[in-house]
Amino acid sequence: MITAAARALAQILTPPFRSVLIRSVSAAAVLLIVVAIGLERLFAWLLQDGSAWLQTSAGSYGGAINVLHWTLSILSSLGIIVGIIFLMPAVTALIASFFADEIAEHVERADYPGQAVGTPLPVGRGIAEGLKTAGLSVLVYLCALPFLLLAGFGAVIFFVATAYLLSREYFHLAAMRYHPPAEAKALRKRHAGRVFLTGLPIAAFVSIPIVNLATPLFATALMVHLHKRISPAIGSRVPAEELEAR
Repeated sequence: MITAAARALAQILTPPFRSVLIRSVSAAAVLLIVVAIGLERLFAWLLQDGSAWLQTSAGSYGGAINVLHWTLSILSSLGIIVGIIFLMPAVTALIASFFADEIAEHVERADYPGQAVGTPLPVGRGIAEGLKTAGLSVLVYLCALPFLLLAGFGAVIFFVATAYLLSREYFHLAAMRYHPPAEAKALRKRHAGRVFLTGLPIAAFVSIPIVNLATPLFATALMVHLHKRISPAIGSRVPAEELEAR
């Protein structure tokens, strides 16, 4: 896992990846800006309507309501930042569905020249996988949100959930280039522990601000390496024994 993670990190800034890096980072940044604007509008609407109702109901306590409004305005700004961090794994999972095949092909051609290149996923299938994982991420994180009040314990839950969800998503995208969806899922289940452990570096990567915009590249490359190690003889043009030795 450590070797595969190091190789994936080294590949992010290589010439074949630069174009994909610029496009994926730009797409993720635009989507996050849209999310931030949406959260800002939501909080502004809640503050405006809530403050108007409180001012009407408070009577002589209007000064205290003004202080409360000011405090909530600050908290809403923090809420936007937290919301972006919270939604980052879901955003990167969605972005990955557009660039996974291109990234995977670069890795396969560069690091596995003795094997046939995988078949790109149909666009609809890739987007559906990304949307499914993004939606599932939001649902799981909402369930884990109350535990964030428990300080370190909540952070651990969030980290483990991120590793689990993103490892599933990126492994499926890598494996479905060679397998039907049902076989790719069965392969993941047979190696569930290894897939999850490989998801831990992805969870760590996606937790780093700014750097995490490149998560689709790192995670896809990492899972391509894992899939090749789990199924080294798929599409091989050299003996499986030689591939295992690599």
